[in-house]
Amino acid sequence: MDADTIDREYAARNPRSRALFERQQSVTPGGYTHMARQLAPFPPFIAENRGARKRDVDGHDYLDYWLGHGAMLLGHSHPVVVEALARQAQRGLHAGGETELAVEWAELIKEMVPSAEHVRFVANGGEATQMAIRVARAYTGRSRLIKFEACFHGWHDAASVGVVPPFDVPMSAGVPEAVAETVVPLPFNDAAALERALGANHDVAAVIMEPGGPFNDTVLSDPEFLRAAREITRRRDVVLIFDEVVTGFRYALGGAQAYFGVIPDLTALGKVIGGGMPAGAVAGRAEVMDVLAWRPDPEWQRFQMVPHPGTWNAMPITAAAGVATLRAVRDGRPTERARALAQRLIEGLNAVFAEVGVGGFAYGRSSIFKTCRGEAPPMVFGDFSRAQEDASQLLAGWGELTPLVRKAMLLEGVDLMRTGGFLSSVHTEPDVDATCEAFERALGRLVRGGYL
Repeated sequence: MDADTIDREYAARNPRSRALFERQQSVTPGGYTHMARQLAPFPPFIAENRGARKRDVDGHDYLDYWLGHGAMLLGHSHPVVVEALARQAQRGLHAGGETELAVEWAELIKEMVPSAEHVRFVANGGEATQMAIRVARAYTGRSRLIKFEACFHGWHDAASVGVVPPFDVPMSAGVPEAVAETVVPLPFNDAAALERALGANHDVAAVIMEPGGPFNDTVLSDPEFLRAAREITRRRDVVLIFDEVVTGFRYALGGAQAYFGVIPDLTALGKVIGGGMPAGAVAGRAEVMDVLAWRPDPEWQRFQMVPHPGTWNAMPITAAAGVATLRAVRDGRPTERARALAQRLIEGLNAVFAEVGVGGFAYGRSSIFKTCRGEAPPMVFGDFSRAQEDASQLLAGWGELTPLVRKAMLLEGVDLMRTGGFLSSVHTEPDVDATCEAFERALGRLVRGGYL
């Protein structure tokens, strides 16, 4: 079997996706609507998502581990969410005013998320991190931001620094040098580096991090590092921001902050809170969030307040999906169900690696799983003694084989998010077992093709 077999079979099975990609290339730069969906020679185009499955335009069914980029904790088109959307659609998509739904949505977040004394809604998780950074700067009167290498917080200017090597260069063209100079990227899981950076610069407004670990938990966070970061920032009156766009309601009802017992000043939320609709929120200490509050004081409004317009803030059709979702998860069972299934999947995938004799491993926390080439490093087992070395291996993942792993799994009826993914509460044990069987066949394809 030659080295092009997987690509040839993938292309032959998906003529409609290929045709749609060619159409999309004529109207969209590069032919993609999201950088994570890039897959050569073309990506699958999806026609339908239900529960734990999706179907593409060529009629192929897949077990889905993208789950709306992690948003669908309850799975796709959950009946309670669909019913809530249908009911609200009859009443109006956009109120152009305040609604009772938004009140309940915020109350549910406040009930479950430890840091949430006050809540303000935005349209997505990237907007939430952008708002949190600006709120921290307004509250402290300082300018600089510390973030951590490989942590992803959206594509706005400040978040573009420190994402990919070299970490002092923004991941995107078009970010002004003056903006990039306000952001200090540091190695993750290194409390001493954080202490030094804050000691050397007294203009730091905030420290932002993914509390589960950089790049959607690809690198795992050391609980001791999280606790140290909380103590250091509190001592220096620096705002600590947790980006829980991914981890919110997945680690625990209260997110990673509840799981680890480390409470930030501000929390950025997204994904799960929208139930499949575009949504984000900033939640945090009332004292810090107060810079968003309107007051009948022209001096305050012009020079101290953070104005917050936004056509889609807490619009009722989104709030309806969010309220339905959070009501459904508030007893904790969906979160626990997804977590247990993810652990079963990780164990099963590791058994496959051992059976096939391919060097690799699966790992993860909560309902998030990853796979990687090589021997599992100490970090995976809770030993952070060589954190930076382990981080390099985990971030490298499968390297250049990443797209081939995904295509091999697509040929076996499974759609991984790159080489990992998310579990939902509606996946089943047979789904997990079928995924492991598909992974064994996919590895066999890679071995026979000469890739492994």
